[in-house]
Amino acid sequence: MKKIIVTGAAGFLGSHLTKDLLQKGHKVLAIDNFLSGSYRNLGDEIKNDRLTLIEHDVSDELILGLEEVKGTDELYHLASLASPAFYKKMPFETIAANTIGTRNMLEIARINQSKFLFTSTSEVYGDPEVTPQSEEYLGSVNTWGPRACYDEAKRLGEVICYEYFHRYKVQVKIARIFNTYSGGLRCDDGRAISNFVNQALHDKDITIYGDGTQTRSFCYIDDSIHALQLMMEKEEATGEIINIGNPVEHTILYIAQLVKKLTQSNSKITFQPLTQDDPKMRCPKIDKAIRLLGWKPTIDLEEGLRRTIHSYMTNHKGITTI
Repeated sequence: MKKIIVTGAAGFLGSHLTKDLLQKGHKVLAIDNFLSGSYRNLGDEIKNDRLTLIEHDVSDELILGLEEVKGTDELYHLASLASPAFYKKMPFETIAANTIGTRNMLEIARINQSKFLFTSTSEVYGDPEVTPQSEEYLGSVNTWGPRACYDEAKRLGEVICYEYFHRYKVQVKIARIFNTYSGGLRCDDGRAISNFVNQALHDKDITIYGDGTQTRSFCYIDDSIHALQLMMEKEEATGEIINIGNPVEHTILYIAQLVKKLTQSNSKITFQPLTQDDPKMRCPKIDKAIRLLGWKPTIDLEEGLRRTIHSYMTNHKGITTI
Protein backbone atom coordinates (compact mmCIF):
# COMPACT_ATOMS: atom_id res chain seq x y z
CA MET A 1 0.00 0.00 0.00
CA LYS A 2 1.39 3.38 -1.04
CA LYS A 3 0.72 6.78 0.47
CA ILE A 4 -0.30 9.05 -2.40
CA ILE A 5 -1.13 12.76 -2.55
CA VAL A 6 -3.65 13.92 -5.14
CA THR A 7 -4.14 17.68 -5.44
CA GLY A 8 -7.35 18.87 -7.07
CA ALA A 9 -8.83 15.62 -5.78
CA ALA A 10 -12.43 16.86 -5.75
CA GLY A 11 -12.30 18.01 -9.36
CA PHE A 12 -13.20 16.11 -12.50
CA LEU A 13 -9.91 14.36 -13.27
CA GLY A 14 -8.70 14.28 -9.67
CA SER A 15 -11.82 12.61 -8.27
CA HIS A 16 -11.68 9.81 -10.86
CA LEU A 17 -8.00 9.25 -10.09
CA THR A 18 -8.57 9.34 -6.32
CA LYS A 19 -11.40 6.80 -6.49
CA ASP A 20 -9.34 4.48 -8.67
CA LEU A 21 -6.31 4.64 -6.35
CA LEU A 22 -8.48 3.89 -3.33
CA GLN A 23 -10.10 0.95 -5.10
CA LYS A 24 -6.61 -0.41 -5.73
CA GLY A 25 -5.90 -0.38 -2.00
CA HIS A 26 -3.74 2.72 -1.63
CA LYS A 27 -3.85 5.40 1.05
CA VAL A 28 -4.75 8.78 -0.47
CA LEU A 29 -4.27 12.28 0.91
CA ALA A 30 -6.74 14.32 -1.15
CA ILE A 31 -6.15 18.08 -1.26
CA ASP A 32 -8.58 20.59 -2.77
CA ASN A 33 -9.59 24.21 -2.18
CA PHE A 34 -13.09 23.55 -3.61
CA LEU A 35 -13.11 26.52 -5.97
CA SER A 36 -14.62 24.23 -8.60
CA GLY A 37 -14.46 20.75 -7.05
CA SER A 38 -17.10 19.11 -4.87
CA TYR A 39 -17.34 16.44 -2.20
CA ARG A 40 -20.01 14.81 -4.36
CA ASN A 41 -17.43 14.00 -7.03
CA LEU A 42 -15.78 11.52 -4.67
CA GLY A 43 -19.03 9.61 -4.16
CA ASP A 44 -19.04 6.82 -1.59
CA GLU A 45 -15.24 6.90 -1.35
CA ILE A 46 -15.61 9.96 0.88
CA LYS A 47 -16.24 7.45 3.71
CA ASN A 48 -13.18 5.31 2.90
CA ASP A 49 -10.85 4.90 5.89
CA ARG A 50 -7.84 5.17 3.59
CA LEU A 51 -8.90 8.63 2.36
CA THR A 52 -7.79 11.77 4.16
CA LEU A 53 -9.42 14.86 2.67
CA ILE A 54 -7.95 18.29 3.40
CA GLU A 55 -9.42 21.60 2.27
CA HIS A 56 -6.35 23.66 1.49
CA ASP A 57 -4.94 25.83 -1.30
CA VAL A 58 -1.76 24.36 -2.79
CA SER A 59 -0.36 27.86 -3.31
CA ASP A 60 -0.43 28.51 0.45
CA GLU A 61 3.05 27.76 1.81
CA LEU A 62 1.53 26.56 5.10
CA ILE A 63 0.77 23.34 3.25
CA LEU A 64 4.48 22.45 3.51
CA GLY A 65 4.17 22.15 7.28
CA LEU A 66 1.18 19.82 7.38
CA GLU A 67 1.86 16.59 9.24
CA GLU A 68 -0.24 14.66 6.73
CA VAL A 69 2.17 15.26 3.81
CA LYS A 70 5.02 13.41 5.48
CA GLY A 71 5.96 9.96 4.22
CA THR A 72 4.44 10.43 0.76
CA ASP A 73 5.42 7.88 -1.89
CA GLU A 74 3.77 9.51 -4.91
CA LEU A 75 2.31 12.93 -5.64
CA TYR A 76 -0.12 13.72 -8.46
CA HIS A 77 -0.42 17.49 -8.87
CA LEU A 78 -3.74 18.09 -10.66
CA ALA A 79 -4.90 21.21 -8.82
CA SER A 80 -6.02 23.94 -11.22
CA LEU A 81 -9.12 25.46 -12.68
CA ALA A 82 -9.21 23.81 -16.11
CA SER A 83 -12.37 25.07 -17.80
CA PRO A 84 -12.28 28.43 -19.64
CA ALA A 85 -15.60 29.24 -17.97
CA PHE A 86 -13.84 29.19 -14.58
CA TYR A 87 -10.25 30.24 -15.17
CA LYS A 88 -11.35 33.35 -17.05
CA LYS A 89 -13.27 34.37 -13.91
CA MET A 90 -10.42 33.44 -11.52
CA PRO A 91 -7.19 34.05 -13.45
CA PHE A 92 -4.96 34.81 -10.47
CA GLU A 93 -6.04 31.67 -8.61
CA THR A 94 -5.32 29.67 -11.78
CA ILE A 95 -1.85 31.18 -12.13
CA ALA A 96 -1.05 30.59 -8.46
CA ALA A 97 -2.08 26.91 -8.47
CA ASN A 98 0.12 26.11 -11.45
CA THR A 99 3.18 28.12 -10.42
CA ILE A 100 3.46 28.68 -6.67
CA GLY A 101 1.36 25.59 -6.04
CA THR A 102 3.54 23.51 -8.34
CA ARG A 103 6.67 24.61 -6.52
CA ASN A 104 5.11 23.83 -3.14
CA MET A 105 4.15 20.34 -4.31
CA LEU A 106 7.61 19.76 -5.80
CA GLU A 107 9.12 20.78 -2.48
CA ILE A 108 6.99 18.15 -0.72
CA ALA A 109 8.15 15.60 -3.28
CA ARG A 110 11.79 16.64 -2.79
CA ILE A 111 11.63 16.35 1.00
CA ASN A 112 9.90 12.97 0.83
CA GLN A 113 11.91 11.71 -2.17
CA SER A 114 8.60 10.79 -3.77
CA LYS A 115 7.64 10.42 -7.41
CA PHE A 116 5.94 13.49 -8.84
CA LEU A 117 3.51 13.90 -11.74
CA PHE A 118 2.37 17.30 -13.01
CA THR A 119 -0.71 17.45 -15.21
CA SER A 120 0.08 20.02 -17.84
CA THR A 121 -2.16 20.55 -20.85
CA SER A 122 -2.40 20.57 -24.62
CA GLU A 123 -3.12 24.29 -24.18
CA VAL A 124 0.65 24.86 -23.97
CA TYR A 125 0.66 24.38 -27.75
CA GLY A 126 -1.64 27.40 -28.10
CA ASP A 127 -3.30 27.68 -31.51
CA PRO A 128 -0.96 25.21 -33.23
CA GLU A 129 0.44 25.66 -36.70
CA VAL A 130 1.10 21.92 -37.13
CA THR A 131 -1.00 18.83 -36.53
CA PRO A 132 -0.76 16.44 -34.84
CA GLN A 133 1.23 18.07 -32.05
CA SER A 134 4.27 16.21 -30.74
CA GLU A 135 6.01 16.94 -27.44
CA GLU A 136 8.82 18.63 -29.39
CA TYR A 137 6.49 21.25 -30.88
CA LEU A 138 7.12 24.55 -29.08
CA GLY A 139 3.67 25.99 -29.64
CA SER A 140 2.02 29.12 -31.01
CA VAL A 141 0.79 30.95 -27.93
CA ASN A 142 -0.58 34.34 -27.00
CA THR A 143 0.48 35.82 -23.66
CA TRP A 144 -1.95 38.75 -24.05
CA GLY A 145 -5.40 37.24 -23.97
CA PRO A 146 -8.08 35.67 -21.76
CA ARG A 147 -6.70 32.10 -22.00
CA ALA A 148 -3.12 33.06 -21.11
CA CYS A 149 -3.67 32.74 -17.36
CA TYR A 150 -4.10 28.99 -17.89
CA ASP A 151 -1.86 28.32 -20.90
CA GLU A 152 1.13 30.28 -19.68
CA ALA A 153 0.79 29.19 -16.05
CA LYS A 154 0.99 25.57 -17.19
CA ARG A 155 4.04 26.38 -19.31
CA LEU A 156 5.75 27.99 -16.32
CA GLY A 157 4.73 25.01 -14.18
CA GLU A 158 6.63 22.80 -16.61
CA VAL A 159 9.68 25.06 -16.25
CA ILE A 160 9.58 24.72 -12.46
CA CYS A 161 9.35 20.94 -12.85
CA TYR A 162 12.40 21.06 -15.14
CA GLU A 163 14.43 22.89 -12.50
CA TYR A 164 13.47 20.48 -9.72
CA PHE A 165 14.33 17.52 -11.92
CA HIS A 166 17.75 18.87 -12.91
CA ARG A 167 18.75 20.64 -9.71
CA TYR A 168 17.27 18.37 -7.03
CA LYS A 169 16.80 15.07 -8.90
CA VAL A 170 13.07 14.93 -8.09
CA GLN A 171 11.45 12.08 -10.05
CA VAL A 172 9.35 14.38 -12.21
CA LYS A 173 6.94 13.30 -14.95
CA ILE A 174 4.81 15.74 -16.99
CA ALA A 175 1.55 14.71 -18.68
CA ARG A 176 0.25 17.06 -21.35
CA ILE A 177 -3.41 16.16 -21.24
CA PHE A 178 -5.66 16.69 -24.25
CA ASN A 179 -9.46 16.98 -24.07
CA THR A 180 -10.82 14.44 -21.59
CA TYR A 181 -14.51 13.75 -20.95
CA SER A 182 -17.13 11.60 -19.23
CA GLY A 183 -20.39 12.10 -17.37
CA GLY A 184 -18.60 13.69 -14.42
CA LEU A 185 -18.15 17.07 -16.09
CA ARG A 186 -20.46 19.64 -14.52
CA CYS A 187 -23.17 21.29 -16.61
CA ASP A 188 -21.75 24.79 -16.26
CA ASP A 189 -18.23 23.65 -17.13
CA GLY A 190 -18.45 25.25 -20.55
CA ARG A 191 -16.64 22.49 -22.44
CA ALA A 192 -17.95 21.08 -25.70
CA ILE A 193 -19.13 17.59 -24.77
CA SER A 194 -20.75 18.50 -21.45
CA ASN A 195 -22.48 21.43 -23.20
CA PHE A 196 -23.67 19.37 -26.17
CA VAL A 197 -24.96 16.42 -24.14
CA ASN A 198 -26.87 18.51 -21.63
CA GLN A 199 -28.34 20.75 -24.32
CA ALA A 200 -29.38 17.72 -26.38
CA LEU A 201 -31.00 15.92 -23.45
CA HIS A 202 -33.15 18.96 -22.78
CA ASP A 203 -33.93 19.62 -26.47
CA LYS A 204 -32.22 22.99 -26.23
CA ASP A 205 -30.18 24.45 -29.08
CA ILE A 206 -26.77 22.79 -29.34
CA THR A 207 -24.42 25.75 -29.38
CA ILE A 208 -21.25 25.69 -31.46
CA TYR A 209 -18.77 28.56 -31.14
CA GLY A 210 -17.35 29.26 -34.59
CA ASP A 211 -18.35 27.45 -37.76
CA GLY A 212 -17.71 23.98 -36.34
CA THR A 213 -14.77 23.18 -38.62
CA GLN A 214 -12.29 23.48 -35.77
CA THR A 215 -11.07 20.06 -34.64
CA ARG A 216 -10.53 18.30 -31.33
CA SER A 217 -9.56 14.83 -30.19
CA PHE A 218 -11.43 13.56 -27.13
CA CYS A 219 -10.12 10.93 -24.72
CA TYR A 220 -12.49 9.10 -22.36
CA ILE A 221 -11.66 9.50 -18.67
CA ASP A 222 -10.86 5.83 -18.02
CA ASP A 223 -8.12 5.88 -20.66
CA SER A 224 -6.65 9.13 -19.31
CA ILE A 225 -6.56 7.88 -15.70
CA HIS A 226 -4.88 4.66 -16.79
CA ALA A 227 -2.22 6.67 -18.63
CA LEU A 228 -1.45 8.84 -15.59
CA GLN A 229 -0.92 5.79 -13.39
CA LEU A 230 1.31 4.18 -16.00
CA MET A 231 3.39 7.36 -16.10
CA MET A 232 3.80 7.31 -12.34
CA GLU A 233 4.75 3.64 -12.40
CA LYS A 234 7.22 3.63 -15.30
CA GLU A 235 10.80 4.70 -14.61
CA GLU A 236 11.10 5.42 -18.34
CA ALA A 237 8.72 8.36 -17.86
CA THR A 238 10.95 10.13 -15.32
CA GLY A 239 12.15 13.46 -16.67
CA GLU A 240 9.83 13.19 -19.66
CA ILE A 241 6.92 15.17 -21.09
CA ILE A 242 4.29 12.86 -22.60
CA ASN A 243 1.12 13.68 -24.53
CA ILE A 244 -1.95 11.93 -23.12
CA GLY A 245 -4.93 12.01 -25.45
CA ASN A 246 -6.80 10.34 -28.26
CA PRO A 247 -5.08 10.78 -31.65
CA VAL A 248 -8.35 10.50 -33.61
CA GLU A 249 -9.40 14.02 -34.66
CA HIS A 250 -13.00 15.15 -35.29
CA THR A 251 -14.63 18.46 -36.16
CA ILE A 252 -16.74 20.10 -33.49
CA LEU A 253 -19.69 20.00 -35.89
CA TYR A 254 -19.35 16.22 -36.27
CA ILE A 255 -19.30 15.79 -32.49
CA ALA A 256 -22.44 17.91 -32.10
CA GLN A 257 -24.20 15.90 -34.81
CA LEU A 258 -23.14 12.61 -33.19
CA VAL A 259 -24.42 13.72 -29.77
CA LYS A 260 -27.73 14.72 -31.34
CA LYS A 261 -28.00 11.33 -33.04
CA LEU A 262 -27.11 9.29 -29.94
CA THR A 263 -29.52 11.22 -27.70
CA GLN A 264 -32.26 11.17 -30.34
CA SER A 265 -32.67 14.85 -29.59
CA ASN A 266 -34.87 17.40 -31.35
CA SER A 267 -32.30 20.12 -30.68
CA LYS A 268 -31.20 22.49 -33.40
CA ILE A 269 -27.50 23.09 -33.96
CA THR A 270 -26.76 26.82 -33.78
CA PHE A 271 -23.60 28.85 -34.23
CA GLN A 272 -22.14 31.67 -32.16
CA PRO A 273 -18.99 33.77 -32.67
CA LEU A 274 -15.73 31.98 -31.88
CA THR A 275 -14.14 33.00 -28.58
CA GLN A 276 -10.73 34.72 -28.57
CA ASP A 277 -7.67 32.46 -28.93
CA ASP A 278 -9.77 29.31 -29.27
CA PRO A 279 -7.50 26.82 -31.11
CA LYS A 280 -8.53 25.84 -34.63
CA MET A 281 -7.12 22.33 -34.25
CA ARG A 282 -5.98 20.09 -31.43
CA CYS A 283 -4.69 16.55 -31.87
CA PRO A 284 -1.89 14.70 -30.05
CA LYS A 285 0.90 12.65 -31.49
CA ILE A 286 1.14 9.78 -28.98
CA ASP A 287 4.15 7.83 -30.29
CA LYS A 288 6.01 8.60 -27.06
CA ALA A 289 3.18 7.29 -24.86
CA ILE A 290 3.06 4.11 -26.92
CA ARG A 291 6.84 3.64 -26.72
CA LEU A 292 7.46 4.53 -23.06
CA LEU A 293 4.18 3.48 -21.45
CA GLY A 294 2.74 0.87 -23.79
CA TRP A 295 -0.41 3.00 -23.73
CA LYS A 296 -3.00 4.10 -26.24
CA PRO A 297 -6.73 4.81 -25.84
CA THR A 298 -9.10 1.85 -26.00
CA ILE A 299 -12.49 3.62 -25.89
CA ASP A 300 -13.58 5.28 -29.13
CA LEU A 301 -15.64 8.46 -29.33
CA GLU A 302 -19.01 6.82 -29.95
CA GLU A 303 -18.65 4.37 -27.05
CA GLY A 304 -17.41 7.14 -24.76
CA LEU A 305 -20.33 9.36 -25.70
CA ARG A 306 -22.80 6.54 -25.05
CA ARG A 307 -21.35 6.11 -21.55
CA THR A 308 -21.37 9.88 -21.01
CA ILE A 309 -24.98 10.27 -22.13
CA HIS A 310 -26.07 7.37 -19.91
CA SER A 311 -24.31 8.98 -16.94
CA TYR A 312 -26.02 12.34 -17.45
CA MET A 313 -29.41 10.68 -17.95
CA THR A 314 -29.13 8.76 -14.68
CA ASN A 315 -27.83 11.80 -12.78
CA HIS A 316 -30.89 13.93 -12.04
CA LYS A 317 -32.36 13.36 -15.50
CA GLY A 318 -29.32 14.70 -17.26
CA ILE A 319 -28.45 17.50 -14.88
CA THR A 320 -25.33 17.13 -12.77
CA THR A 321 -24.94 19.67 -10.02
CA ILE A 322 -21.35 19.22 -8.98
